[in-house]
Amino acid sequence: MDLDPIYQHLEGRIVVLDLASPYVYIGTLVRWDAYYLHLEDADVHDLRDTKTTREIYLVETKRLGINSNRKLVMVRIDDVVSISALDDVIC
Repeated sequence: MDLDPIYQHLEGRIVVLDLASPYVYIGTLVRWDAYYLHLEDADVHDLRDTKTTREIYLVETKRLGINSNRKLVMVRIDDVVSISALDDVIC
């Protein structure tokens, strides 16, 4: 499946990457290649460090804004379970 149209639709937008691991990434999708998604001004959040759920964390991030802790991060595409625009998170 060619994912380029999906990534093109999300390019320049703030996206949420749900991983199979207990990590969630939120940041601006700036580019991608065969192996990585590149996010700028990203929040890399380990859900083991908090008592909140993934869904509550996303809703709070949408309401309060991104707590960026990385200027640039590359996320392996193989580790991503889902990708969506932060604007599509329902509060």
